[in-house]
Amino acid sequence: MIHDIFMPALSSTMTEGKIVSWVKSPGDKVAKGETVVVVESDKADMDVESFYDGYLATILVEAGQEAPVGDAIALIAETQEEIAQAQQKAPSSSQKSPEPPPQKEVVTASTASVTTATATITAPPSTNGKSNRIVASPRAKKLAKQLGISLNTVEGSGPYGRIVAEDIEKAAGKTPTPPAVPTQPTAPISTPQVASAPPTPTPVTAGETVPLNTLQKAVVQNMVATLQVPTFHVGYTITTDELDKLYKKLKPKGVTMTALLAKAVAVTLAKHPLVNANYSDQGIRYPQSINIAIAVAMPDGGLITPVLQNADQVDIYSLSRTWKDLVDRARAKQLQPEEYNSGTFTLSNLGMFGVDRFDAILPPGQGSILAIGASSPQVVATDDGLLGVKRQMAVNITCDHRVIYGSHAAAFLQEFANLLETDVQSLTM
Repeated sequence: MIHDIFMPALSSTMTEGKIVSWVKSPGDKVAKGETVVVVESDKADMDVESFYDGYLATILVEAGQEAPVGDAIALIAETQEEIAQAQQKAPSSSQKSPEPPPQKEVVTASTASVTTATATITAPPSTNGKSNRIVASPRAKKLAKQLGISLNTVEGSGPYGRIVAEDIEKAAGKTPTPPAVPTQPTAPISTPQVASAPPTPTPVTAGETVPLNTLQKAVVQNMVATLQVPTFHVGYTITTDELDKLYKKLKPKGVTMTALLAKAVAVTLAKHPLVNANYSDQGIRYPQSINIAIAVAMPDGGLITPVLQNADQVDIYSLSRTWKDLVDRARAKQLQPEEYNSGTFTLSNLGMFGVDRFDAILPPGQGSILAIGASSPQVVATDDGLLGVKRQMAVNITCDHRVIYGSHAAAFLQEFANLLETDVQSLTM
């Protein structure tokens, strides 16, 4: 029997994918669950596993080419004798309609497993009789075996119900162990100036037209979608003397300014939940958690927003370690979907470039984004009527006016400024 491998939907916004590389060549034996091809989605590169045992008969979409979600990209033959038959059918297979012939079993996004180096992701279960298949990460499977827990009794909390290690620990009555704090780090964690600064762009020839990559296309779609949202901007100037002192004290311990700002925003959002909310056709939607997304430039163009989840509840040291890990894996295109699409509030920081203030575009599905400028010495009037020098930075919030009004944004910024100016030490508690 001959099976089609289709371009899987690796994210909810993905309409087409690009073949990064084929791990297998035509004629190679393929085992069920073995990686066959690496596909670039709109945010990350992911491995696509075969759902069948057999042989990779022919490749329909070569490396570097793109295909719409649902189009066939390769054929797998169950026996070597069927390879030639599959190769003869290849031209017609690539032109067939999305509805596959009834005599073939189709590998779609619902039956092909998508994995990264650290976890396994599957698309939503289908109704073709395979919906009872249990999907778990390799670490979760190993842990379940060690603890003697049946995967059938565990409810997955990962994407599309995938069982992760934390689910196994929870089923065993254990509390997930947080990452250990290194006592003597071999090297300091990158500061936001290093972590968030964009890499050197690839040289181009004058007069050349460079096609958009998959990530850039996704950014274009998101930005166009925001044109339909009525937004407004509110600015605020914050004195950062106390924040700078705290950062100087914590930087040797691996704490980044990005983590400090994310923590401060999250703590403030806990007091102003409306600013963390977003619009839906059913009304104002209040997320269950405060997840801070932070814009990061990508080496090959575009940007991605890794997410610090539950930032208001995580200590500043763990946030800093998590942020470094997220940035490293974002640049390597190894983020899981929930690590870049679960943000409820976004930060965009151009302060490291010396930008004093700017307006940020509201991301789709969120109610607010905060633009942060550079902190620099300013001559100001002191309380006693004299002139003095204080370090100040300008922040500017962009809000969805269907959810948030000017008074709400102003109250949030006032609370945020007060935290940084008078109570910033509380961020370390």
